[in-house]
Amino acid sequence: MGRYRLIALDMDGTLLTEEKTISEENRAAILAAEDAGIKVVFATGRGLQSALPYAVELGLESPLVTVNGGEVWKTPDELLERHTLKAEQVSRMHELAVQYDPWFWAYSVSGIFNKENWQDVGKVEEREWLKFGYYTENLESLLTIRDQLEKTDLFEITNSHPCNIELNPKGVSKASGLHRLCELYGIGMSQVIAMGDSQNDIAMIREAGLGVAMGNAQEEVKGLADMVTLSNEEHGVAKIIREHALA
Repeated sequence: MGRYRLIALDMDGTLLTEEKTISEENRAAILAAEDAGIKVVFATGRGLQSALPYAVELGLESPLVTVNGGEVWKTPDELLERHTLKAEQVSRMHELAVQYDPWFWAYSVSGIFNKENWQDVGKVEEREWLKFGYYTENLESLLTIRDQLEKTDLFEITNSHPCNIELNPKGVSKASGLHRLCELYGIGMSQVIAMGDSQNDIAMIREAGLGVAMGNAQEEVKGLADMVTLSNEEHGVAKIIREHALA
């Protein structure tokens, strides 16, 4: 067995093309890694429902880290751990959304709610909340929202795009999810390759044995990674798997 035992892949902007598909090159490399006994795990801001079809497409039965570490799944049917936001925190984040008028969304265990269907939430305290997000191209207003939430010191604040911010409970990240999986499998983070393109990938990129930024990654992410690969359109995931996991 080589140095690396687990490969953690962000999905959007990393594994997936801009058309939200998995290229044949990436597919072949992932299956070769699995055949070599290396676990390939999605570590994504997506919820289970939108990540799972891609795992099924690849025939992966490995764990998933979803909603930026808000949920860690041993298998798609077996939840290992879940970290929720408090109802009053979600109410406060919604108040800021009303005040500054960005697009917003919130992942709950029972579904996703956003600016268009928030009235369907009912009582905020009667749902389990995993993640809250804002999107606006008005970067001044985005920064104001971020500043107000940072002052509370209650949240892990990241992004998956330069025009959004995503909030999880403090200390919850893709990295915390991967630590849990390393415990499960008796391996160290030094045996993990992590690849991503946005702020919500930084923690796992910094803590993995090999942290990789995509060629299309935000500059901040590239600056903190061990190396930069090709873009998501150029099968950067496959290149890293072939050259570092399977070499």
